[in-house]
Amino acid sequence: MRSIFSKRVLTGGQIKPAQVHFSEGTITHVTPYPSSFQSDHDLDVGDLFVMPGLVDTHVHINEPGRTDWEGFETATQAAAVGGITTLVDMPLNCLPVTTSAAALQTKLDAVTDKMWVDCGFWGGVVPDSIDDLPELLAAGVLGVKSFLIDSGIAEFPPMGRNDLERAMTIMARTKKPYLIHAELDDGTTDVEVGRRYGDFLASRPESWECDAIKLMIDLMRSHPCHVHIVHLSSASALPMILEARRNRKSLTVETCPHYLTLQADEVEDGDTLYKCCPPIRENSNREALWQALRVGEIDMIVSDHSPCLPSLKESESGDLGRAWGGIASLQLSLSLIWTEMSKRGIDLSLLGDWMCKHPARLAGLEGRKGQIAVGHQADFVVWDPDASFVVTAEMLHHRHKITPYLGRRLRGMITQTWLAGQKIVEHGKLLSSAQGRPILKAN
Repeated sequence: MRSIFSKRVLTGGQIKPAQVHFSEGTITHVTPYPSSFQSDHDLDVGDLFVMPGLVDTHVHINEPGRTDWEGFETATQAAAVGGITTLVDMPLNCLPVTTSAAALQTKLDAVTDKMWVDCGFWGGVVPDSIDDLPELLAAGVLGVKSFLIDSGIAEFPPMGRNDLERAMTIMARTKKPYLIHAELDDGTTDVEVGRRYGDFLASRPESWECDAIKLMIDLMRSHPCHVHIVHLSSASALPMILEARRNRKSLTVETCPHYLTLQADEVEDGDTLYKCCPPIRENSNREALWQALRVGEIDMIVSDHSPCLPSLKESESGDLGRAWGGIASLQLSLSLIWTEMSKRGIDLSLLGDWMCKHPARLAGLEGRKGQIAVGHQADFVVWDPDASFVVTAEMLHHRHKITPYLGRRLRGMITQTWLAGQKIVEHGKLLSSAQGRPILKAN
C-alpha cells in the first residue's frame, strides 16, 4: 500500500486536503490530509495540486506508415511529460488507416512496446469499409470516426448521407460513440488561398460546421446513436446542439486548446504554424467558446494533436493553401488551458471535468479513468498552478518541435506524472521505461 497526499487534491469534484491510497495500481481509499508521514511509502507533495491524469481522446500519432510525422514513442512521451496518462489515437494519417480489424491488429503489433501511457484506439469508417464496421467494433476500438469533407488523406475519404445512414444503423446497436469531423463543403465558397490568413479563414466558413452538425442531428432522428462532434471551432453551432440535447439526442462536443488560446487577429499572413481545420476564428468566437464551457454546453477539451513533417507546413513559402493543417500541442494542453482559465478567473476544479472525467466517459472508461476515486486507476498529475515557464523547442518531446506556442509564457508547471501507481515523470524527465498498455473494449 502506498499513498500520495497534498493540501490540494481534486477528488469528488472538490479541491481539498486529502491522502490518496493505492495498491497494485488502483486507488483503494481517499482519506483526510494527515499531519505526518504514515510510512516510507507515503509521499507528501505539500500544497502542489494533485488531480487525475489527463485523458486526451483526440491524438493523431500516425504510426505505422507515417511514423516520420510522429510515432507512439515520441507522442506518448510528450503526453506523459504533459500530465496525460491516457490517450486515444485517431484512425487516419497512419498506414493502413484503422478501418478494419486487420488494420487495428497491424497497429497493435507495431506500437505495443512503445507506449509510455495507456492508449486506446478509435476506428474509422469510410464508404468502402462500412461492411467491416461490426468486426472492427468487436476487435476493441473505443468508437469510430468519419469525415464529411476531404480529410487530406486519400485513404480516408468522406462519407455521404447514405453512407452515414448505413454506419449509424450499425452504431445504434452499440454504446460506442460515432465521432464526426463536422465540416460540409456547400460548393459555393470559392476563395483562392495563398499567404493571407483572412483568405484561409474565409475558405472554411462557420456555415460549413453548422451545416454538417445540422445534417448529423437530422440523421439522429431516425438513427439514434451517440454522435460526438470533434474539434468544434464555431460557437454559432451551439444553439442547434443545445436544442438537440433538449430533444434527448445523445450528442456530445469537444473543443481544443488552439480554439481557446489563439485568435485570428493575431495570426500573421504566411504563418502556417497556425493552420488547422476547422480554422482558428475571431476573438469574439473564442470568448463564446469559453462561455459555453463554463455553463456545460461544451463537454470537454482535447488536444487534436496533429503533427507532420516540418516541410509539409510550408513555412518557407507561407502558402496556407498548400500547408498541412494541424497543430502540435500534446505536451502543453494543461498549461495552455490553465493560463487562459486563470486570466478569466475560472475555477481550477473545472479542469477535472473538461480534461479528465468527461473525455474518459466519451471513451467508455468511466469508473476506471479520469477521477481520483476508489476503484479508479492510480493515475495522477502533480503540478504547480502558480509557476510559469516559457515554451522552448528543447523542452518538447514531440518528434518535431514546430508549434505556434514557441516563446509563449504559460502558467502551470507539471512536476510529476503517475501511471497505475508508478511515477513515470519527474520535473520533465522520463523515468524507467515505456509502461503504458493498450486499452481495448469489446463491443
